Amino acid sequence: MAFAAVSEKYSGKMREMEVGAGDKKVTVGGQASMPFCSFDGDLGNKPIIAMEVYDVVNPEWPAAVVDPFKDVINDPVAWAKKNVEEYGAKMICLQLVGTDPNGENRDANYAADLTKKVAEAISVPLMVWGSGNVEGDGEVLAKICEVCAGMNLLIGPAVEENYKKIAATALGYGHCVVSQSPIDVNMAKQMNILISNLGLSLEKVIMEPSTGALGYGVEYTYSVMERISLAALSQNDEKMQCPIISDLGKECWKSREVKLTDKEEPSFGPDIEKRGVLWEAMTAIDMMLSGTNLLIMRNPHAVKLTEEIIDELM
Repeated sequence: MAFAAVSEKYSGKMREMEVGAGDKKVTVGGQASMPFCSFDGDLGNKPIIAMEVYDVVNPEWPAAVVDPFKDVINDPVAWAKKNVEEYGAKMICLQLVGTDPNGENRDANYAADLTKKVAEAISVPLMVWGSGNVEGDGEVLAKICEVCAGMNLLIGPAVEENYKKIAATALGYGHCVVSQSPIDVNMAKQMNILISNLGLSLEKVIMEPSTGALGYGVEYTYSVMERISLAALSQNDEKMQCPIISDLGKECWKSREVKLTDKEEPSFGPDIEKRGVLWEAMTAIDMMLSGTNLLIMRNPHAVKLTEEIIDELM
């Protein structure tokens, strides 16, 4: 008996979201099938990787993520340019950890000035990620929206406690927003509803349902993101049809498996860098297979490996 492939046709489709302006513009999302299932429908736009740049680097970072940037690691503008010009980054994610009020407490004017310098120095779109302090991010990201008006940045994360200020200023100055929620399908939908009620089109929203690294909750993240994708496609739920983003670099490189030497844990083997690269790349692949359209990553070797796999799967 000849093999007959079973095809699943969906009534829904994920929205496309454009980030950047002019020649810097890229598009994410747009798929009408589950990830890489081309036999079921249109795969949409190829998943994109945004390479991280930090304004302040944690001194505990392992050598595997310091060495590729050791000549520029204290200069975010030069770091961003190196990611683009040497490592071929398709997007940059500026992580503003220095604005955390519980850390270095750098102000909104500093953040806006740095963001504009980075945006003007690179030939690809820019994403700006806050420190994670709810109140501080509201002030910082709002100022960035104002100073970088018209650049169509992707800013976030907007959470339940600060989405009003972030989404409103993004709407006023023409930017896209990351809608972040705890790992829960209903809460992800609720955040999209709240943001859209402010008047920001869902075509300017991307979901971050919280990301877990390999060995640290990745299976829970995977299942929730897969359910979001199925709700968007099978149930044609328009509130769930925003693209998905995964902020995975920071999650992977704080895990114990990428830091311990073979003396501390003989079963891990001696090659710490290879272990870390594979840890990040495997997490990225898991995220893509569950529906992620945009990945935030750190190590350039992990990025290259992941992009090779994307090309094969597409």
